[in-house]
Amino acid sequence: MHAMIVPVTPLQQNCSVIWCEETMLGAVIDPGGDIERILGAVDEQGVKLEKILVTHGHCDHAGGTAELAELLELPIIGPHEDDRFWIDLLEEQGRQFGLTGSRPFTPDIVDKLVRKSVLGVRFY
Repeated sequence: MHAMIVPVTPLQQNCSVIWCEETMLGAVIDPGGDIERILGAVDEQGVKLEKILVTHGHCDHAGGTAELAELLELPIIGPHEDDRFWIDLLEEQGRQFGLTGSRPFTPDIVDKLVRKSVLGVRFY
């Protein structure tokens, strides 16, 4: 398994790309924006994207999800179903932070695990 970080948006949020070195099939994690930058990095490595993984619904992590999913016809996995509130507000979040292109999306698979946090550490 290989991974790389692609800083995106003026906030320089870490979008990650992971892939299998044998098959070169991979996924984008948290495409917050700057889709051209993400795709450039993916092409540079010779990766074929299969899916998008979204950890949560904040615009700097999920703002480019709809665009990327539509552009490459990729399924969206996550985030937790409780993040629907944030996903529905992606356009407004984007405006507040000056991030253009953020818009809502519908995940193909949602995370339904109950998460608990103790002193900042998440347990599943």
